[in-house]
Amino acid sequence: MVDGYHKMSRSAQLEWLRDHTQLTTDELDQFGVDYIHQQMIENYLTDFSLPEGIAVNFKVNQKEYAVPMVTEEPSVIAAASNGAKIVNLAGGFQSESQLLKMGQVLVSEIVDPEQLTAELNQVADQILEIANNAHPSIVKRGGGARSIRVRNLGHQCLSIDVFVDTQEAMGANIINTMMESVGNWIQEQFSGRLEVDLKILSNLADCALTTVKCDIPIQLINSDLERARDLAKRIAKASYFAQIDSYRAATHNKGILNGIDAVAIATGNDWRAIQSGAHAFAAQSGMYKGLSTWKVVDDKLCGVLKIPLPVASVGGSITINKQVQQNFKILKVNTAKELAEVIGSVGLAQNLAALKALAGEGIQQGHMKLQAKSLLIANGAMPEEVDSMLSLLFNQPKMNAQAAQKVIEEVRNKRNDGNKN
Repeated sequence: MVDGYHKMSRSAQLEWLRDHTQLTTDELDQFGVDYIHQQMIENYLTDFSLPEGIAVNFKVNQKEYAVPMVTEEPSVIAAASNGAKIVNLAGGFQSESQLLKMGQVLVSEIVDPEQLTAELNQVADQILEIANNAHPSIVKRGGGARSIRVRNLGHQCLSIDVFVDTQEAMGANIINTMMESVGNWIQEQFSGRLEVDLKILSNLADCALTTVKCDIPIQLINSDLERARDLAKRIAKASYFAQIDSYRAATHNKGILNGIDAVAIATGNDWRAIQSGAHAFAAQSGMYKGLSTWKVVDDKLCGVLKIPLPVASVGGSITINKQVQQNFKILKVNTAKELAEVIGSVGLAQNLAALKALAGEGIQQGHMKLQAKSLLIANGAMPEEVDSMLSLLFNQPKMNAQAAQKVIEEVRNKRNDGNKN
């Protein structure tokens, strides 16, 4: 146990780490400091780096995009670009979004929920006024609390849901401030008839729903018409399994979120909020299902993705993170709404590529080259050596650490022998 770590100077923190971990003094000295990032979190040590790449070929609502993606997972960016290229040739993605967010005041110990619901609905305008007075700056920017909904949760509990337009901001602090004011007012107005327990935003942002669609002539997935029909049918069937089996749906949705998370991270958005909301939305029917569906209609493969995407173009770390600002310049999006529509399209492109591989040659074939590169580097190959070693590694009986070490040794011995001659 350590008391007051957050109060220590940086040198004292590094000394503590040296004494209580396996890090050496030399390793600790290598940790760089970004003084802006140091202000963003607690107990800052250093920056953790992840690869960033660019997904290409995206056309969304007739506009072309290059999309920055931050991910450590092989094949994600290639898959997104591949899926986007197919859809681009078919005319691109059609995407629309709404960006309301929701806060909750959760109350309990209610004697007559129906009567209280009616009374709360009668004072809806007052509730909205109190919410907006709690954060007048968002109202000045054209946003603010828009409507309320009262839900009976059973067990003598209600949720007073307040829907808020946070404009370009993520809005968590805005909504939480509003909910605290609304909750305090409700407790005072209905004293003795309820207990206000929680006042906070919800990450199930089904009022910030993005819908993405595409219609692909099947010849674009295979030039042979019969093979194209068979592949399209298999893609649709793979999609159907994600609607009837939660185990399959979890993997189906993970693939969608591979793309969505990567763009969310690149644009400084809260990918954890997106994840939690997406999974909750996928289970709203009472069964966890795939977020996207694919069907074959008149020799067209038709895809639809519906997902909550409560994203922002300002606020949080977005404004102060230079790399995030550069990524917005790459994307050339003008609003949070447009950003949500692009991010949703990346999710559907990712899903298309994954299902196409799964229904065709299998998911592993596309992964193997990148896996081989990672394996070689993990076993000591230098980045500039990797390409010359790949074919030899693929020819090994098994692709594992022992095989990688053998290939590295062979290539280096051959190179050394050549240098001697």
